[in-house]
Amino acid sequence: MRVISGSARGIKLKAPEGLNTRPTIERIKESLFNIIANDLYDINFLDIYSGSGSIGIEALSRGAKKAVFIDSSKESVNVIENNLKKTRLSENAEIIKADVFDAVLRLGKEKRKFDIIFMDPPYKKGLVEETLKAVLNERILNENGFIIAEQALAEPEVLVDGFNVFRIKKYNKIKMIFIEYDYSED
Repeated sequence: MRVISGSARGIKLKAPEGLNTRPTIERIKESLFNIIANDLYDINFLDIYSGSGSIGIEALSRGAKKAVFIDSSKESVNVIENNLKKTRLSENAEIIKADVFDAVLRLGKEKRKFDIIFMDPPYKKGLVEETLKAVLNERILNENGFIIAEQALAEPEVLVDGFNVFRIKKYNKIKMIFIEYDYSED
């Protein structure tokens, strides 16, 4: 696993040991970042269920102003810290070691906003919908921002009032769902 492009291009990243994380496959990560490349410059990026931090690090490497990483695992937080040091991107990063829902609540209370939110929760546990509800309740997504959720291909369509799925990119066994605020309800 490595940084694909930008200031940290080619630097190898570590992943947490064991089966609790599934780093996004490099070719899928490359495809994803090709889709969002024009949206990355000078933005605030939130990486939820961060694991190794490779998605947020890729965003920083490609021009994001700031990236916030959320993970509840001590091992993941240590790996993210090491990967950030290795890529020399620590200065523009913040790591929150907490339960995702507690962290989103905290970000909401601090009135923090993000232009792109990426989430890669454990599959088949309904966590995409629950996390979207938390993001909506706390209004941490900028008005013109969007969310990317990684899911197993077999999981049902994401349906959360207040959000609209505007694109689904399918890969071999996973899909990336692009979600924005649903303004038709206003």
